[in-house]
Amino acid sequence: MEKEFMKYDRQRDEMVRKQIQARGITDAKVLAAMRKVPRHLFVNEALIDQAYGDYPLPIGEQQTISQPYIVAEMTQALQLNEEDRVLEIGTGSGYQAAILAEIVFRVYTVERIHTLFTKTRKLFDMLRYHNIVTRYSDGTFGWKDESPFDAIIVTAGSPDIPAPLISQLAVGGRMIIPVGNQYSQELVKIYKDQKGIHITKLGGCRFVKLVGEHGWKES
Repeated sequence: MEKEFMKYDRQRDEMVRKQIQARGITDAKVLAAMRKVPRHLFVNEALIDQAYGDYPLPIGEQQTISQPYIVAEMTQALQLNEEDRVLEIGTGSGYQAAILAEIVFRVYTVERIHTLFTKTRKLFDMLRYHNIVTRYSDGTFGWKDESPFDAIIVTAGSPDIPAPLISQLAVGGRMIIPVGNQYSQELVKIYKDQKGIHITKLGGCRFVKLVGEHGWKES
């Protein structure tokens, strides 16, 4: 068992060095979180040997766990502090939420697919991520009762920026969301101040669809 742990430790270290630092991710908090979180526990058992590869993987329900570099890029772009309260839309495998939980005070994460919701809640409990709060709901509505949030991260592609999420972002808050069509998107960063919102484009990406009232409608 100890050899197994050491193997995954080495794979995580190699992932961070070759896939993440080599591409310009410098935030020490993000690098430390990605070295610590056991990514292999967030993928399907049949794909464990590929858990630290430089690509996304299917997790069932037509959903994926994002490529490690994309997780790091989005997390760094949020410019997180340890006292932050962060909303995640699309829990998925739970990996992104776990990375956030290593850095911030509290993570609120919403998932619309019940099988993924129940699976990740059990995993968070097993790994003792007591600062992750989960909700089974349409994430495009956000989580109004817990708002405003210091940061919001959306882990699925949206045709536009959902209005409820903008309203639930604190003044001084940051949001990262992929925006575009069903096949390709632009990773967008929103900064909110007293004057309104300011948008920066971070580059192309490809995510599964953000399905919900303020995203893509159910097919």
